[in-house]
Amino acid sequence: MANVNAEHINPFLVASTKILKEMCFVDAKVGKPYIKDPAFFDNTMLILIGFTGEMRGQAMIAFENPIACDIASKMIMMPITVMDDLARSAICELGNMIMGNTATIFSTKGIAIDITPPTVGNGTMSFSNNYAHNICIPLEYEETKKIEIHIAIKGD
Repeated sequence: MANVNAEHINPFLVASTKILKEMCFVDAKVGKPYIKDPAFFDNTMLILIGFTGEMRGQAMIAFENPIACDIASKMIMMPITVMDDLARSAICELGNMIMGNTATIFSTKGIAIDITPPTVGNGTMSFSNNYAHNICIPLEYEETKKIEIHIAIKGD
């Protein structure tokens, strides 16, 4: 896999929009992908999940804290105004479901991957890797709310 193309990115987007619809009742629209340095600021919650196997890399799901609270509220069907342990657990499970579904989609294409347990970050963070550009795909819902899916895939 020397070059990352739509066939590598689409399973992440299909899984993300499907899980957001099924678990959060959110119709997310896929925005235009772009290359972005994986740097995040004070008001950001981040779920980092790696993947290994026939394809290797990492996916990060980034939310501004108010959006993370909104998504957690929708998942557990009660108002969340602060990211407490219950809300973080819900957001982590969202990441697991998205990546689990992504792995299933890849398996139907003959690509076997395993996912790592999620790592949660909150606040100002910056990541770097030596193997791939970080592709950011915004998922927008309710006109002004945005979740970012960041994907870095290691080429051969």
